[in-house]
Amino acid sequence: MIGLAVLGSTGSIGTQTLDVVRGLSDRFRVVALAAGGNVTLLREQIEEFHPDAAWARPGPEADVLASEFGRDRWQPLDVLAARDDVDVVVVATSGRHGLEPTLRGLEAGKVVALANKEVLVVGGHVVRAALEANTHRGAELRPIDSEHSAIWQCLWGEPMETVDRLTLTASGGAFRDYDLDALAQVTPEQALRHPTWEMGPKVTIDSATLFNKGLEAIEARWLFDIGIDRIDIVQHRESIVHSLVTYADGSIKAQLGEPDMRLPIQCALTYPERAPQQPAPPLDLAARGALHFGAIDEERFPALPLVLEAGRRDDTSAAALSGADDAAVEHFLAGRCRFTDIARLLGQALEAHPATADPDLDALIAAEAWGRHFVDERVASGAP
Repeated sequence: MIGLAVLGSTGSIGTQTLDVVRGLSDRFRVVALAAGGNVTLLREQIEEFHPDAAWARPGPEADVLASEFGRDRWQPLDVLAARDDVDVVVVATSGRHGLEPTLRGLEAGKVVALANKEVLVVGGHVVRAALEANTHRGAELRPIDSEHSAIWQCLWGEPMETVDRLTLTASGGAFRDYDLDALAQVTPEQALRHPTWEMGPKVTIDSATLFNKGLEAIEARWLFDIGIDRIDIVQHRESIVHSLVTYADGSIKAQLGEPDMRLPIQCALTYPERAPQQPAPPLDLAARGALHFGAIDEERFPALPLVLEAGRRDDTSAAALSGADDAAVEHFLAGRCRFTDIARLLGQALEAHPATADPDLDALIAAEAWGRHFVDERVASGAP
């Protein structure tokens, strides 16, 4: 049996991971579960999967559950990720909170299945170093994001030196057809209605601004050790073609499937095998009829070129922009700034950030905190 730790078990990716595991109970045993604030759901998951260890964000409900579960088995994320009985760590936490357990898992020689963009955007330098230093111990980094899973699957059996370019696809989010003048008036409720994917609120807003696609380009840069300028982004409304790889001879491989995160989750868990279970609905191309592609409109999505520029700088700029976006999205969801202010705040943060070259972990964490503080101050001053 493969021992599994699911960090972020009550979120969108975490619950879908456990759904996949239900169908593969002969292969996987859930050793550890960790959640944010949804203690009620974590309690239900503990009752179903009987993990040996668990954790939740500190609070009154979490304290009660910790006492019932056993304080000696209530362990923080970095400890869960490095447990001897854990073989695969699913990092599905949000924000920078996934960075420490990712590093501890890699240093302990674990397979880390990563569904957290910020881990590589903020900590790509140190995560890549930890991976390379511990590959001989069995450390692996497997992507769960549908786009990166698609690239990864297209690369199976192919040497990286034969790769010319990577192409990420973007649905365009909730406002891909909105009149540009109307974007300043959109509400959080409108922004949270993604046309094809079911995701958490932060990722859904980042999809609407296309900030997430810039994060994915940076993530691909660290996952596949390829320059940002060799990564393209195209709009693809149907979200059927998840990503493409162009090879040196001009051949292109693409991975297709209905938009359902359970398939890339299963690929990350069972690699190098393909489990016979089909977790997602089958794709019927005849019923689909047509697939559409187009260029990205940077006037509609001004956040995208900002985050790509931050990635090109290869310093602390991307970490700072990640923190700035976390804060900007929080303020938008709380009604303290407009949707169009998000990109404006990001541009101001990128321009003002005192970047550090060749950063260590402390510098990256400090830059992320700087970005958040910068946006908080701008919004508090009433001048986003």
